[in-house]
Amino acid sequence: MAQLPVTDLDAGDTLALLGDVVTRRRRAEVEDLLLVLHWCDLHSSDPRDDPRPDPTIPSPPGSDRLVDLGGEGTPRVRELSLCELGIARGVHTLSARAAAADALDLRHRLPQTWTVTRTGRAEPWLARKVAVLTRDLPLAAVDVVDQAVARAIGSQSPARVIALVEAKIIEADPDTHATRLEEARHRRYVSLSRTDAVGLRHVIARINAGDAAYVDAVVTRVADILATRPEHADAPRDLLRSLAFGWLARPAELLQLLLEHTEQPEDAEPVEDETDSVPRALAFPADLLDALKSAKPDRFRPDSVLYVHLHEAALTGTVSGTASGVARVEGIGPVALAQLTELLAHTRVSIKPVIDLKQLVSSCAYEHPEAIKERIHLRQPLDSFPHATRVSRKVDLDHPVPYRPTGPPGQTTSHTGRPLSRTAHRAKTHLGYRVATTETGETLWRTPHGLHRLVDAAGTHDITETDAQAWLSPDPLDRALVRLQHQFDTGQITLSADRVTNR
Repeated sequence: MAQLPVTDLDAGDTLALLGDVVTRRRRAEVEDLLLVLHWCDLHSSDPRDDPRPDPTIPSPPGSDRLVDLGGEGTPRVRELSLCELGIARGVHTLSARAAAADALDLRHRLPQTWTVTRTGRAEPWLARKVAVLTRDLPLAAVDVVDQAVARAIGSQSPARVIALVEAKIIEADPDTHATRLEEARHRRYVSLSRTDAVGLRHVIARINAGDAAYVDAVVTRVADILATRPEHADAPRDLLRSLAFGWLARPAELLQLLLEHTEQPEDAEPVEDETDSVPRALAFPADLLDALKSAKPDRFRPDSVLYVHLHEAALTGTVSGTASGVARVEGIGPVALAQLTELLAHTRVSIKPVIDLKQLVSSCAYEHPEAIKERIHLRQPLDSFPHATRVSRKVDLDHPVPYRPTGPPGQTTSHTGRPLSRTAHRAKTHLGYRVATTETGETLWRTPHGLHRLVDAAGTHDITETDAQAWLSPDPLDRALVRLQHQFDTGQITLSADRVTNR
């Protein structure tokens, strides 16, 4: 039927159109995977077999190489080809790598599941999930899973399909499953979640059960102590335990707090645990108690570095009229000024001198000195490769204009260097990517197959070759016009009858 405006559809037509949309979406996702597979096929030859001017000279370090993406039985793919694949799909290189691995597993290891998925009867994302779960299975064992999933994936819920996969993995290779369980028992870690909208994070730990009991005992004891303070009189128990957990990060203050409250409160709840974790976690040998009380807690504070970036306007209120701005904390993200005060509590704050980022700092060496590294990171903290997401100081620093040992002095500068991940840097060096920087700080990329992208503070943008030439035009008017059009297209400025507004 001819598609009517959505507001003109009745209930039956709405449902029919929704079903059609699902079918078309699945087909589009399958087509995406088919194109990814074709790209992998085009880049499955060994780079060492490529013609070279002098075959006796080995390839330089960091050159392209074949890598295993999928499980056993899948063909290998040229690693650096995945960078351009990601650019074409508008995603990070790691996302392109994951899509290629899943597609290869489906075609070579799960052919029956792949057939059902290609007909549109199954969700491609669910088929990809099956590929991930079965990647470590030997090729000879994966067929058991494939047959079962092919019968279920088109009719059963995703949760039941995943449960079926997990059961069949155990059935297909019980010995490997037993080994995996034993390895999991020794796999311990402590990690942090992303900072949420209110500035809080989850601490996730997998530790020995005894240690976990002792940590819980200390948290319980500190929460009991905090509950006696007037400012926490009405605080719920979960909040008290959360505050108590934060004290673990300040061992000096924690030690002082426990020493000041060495007596257990009379109404403390007994701990029902065979390990008797409260006495073990809180006890101090009698001969050390006096010495600990006389020690200076500052001596036990660990040293750490927290980078906080705060613009003057956030304090003076020159933008919004009030001093209620936002700071950026590396590794955490944006925080309000009130949150910043809480974050920096219990610490000794060292203020670094203001760095004038407009000042050009240069060096004659190929390597970037620390002073230049700092300025590059402050000017552009995000990886400058198209669709990159990494914000880190632990990246390579690239020379967009290749460094020439016999070239002019001052080639390494704070205004031209760009941060790049190691894989992106290798791809740029060995595959013929072309990169240039504009006078206003944007980075222009041309991939080996002619895709053009512009990377600026607002992200990655598709541009034409004509626009790329205009960005680098010797005519200042051409550069100004293309930049103005770009700002308008991306919403960085808006036009009204009487003014231009920057955002």
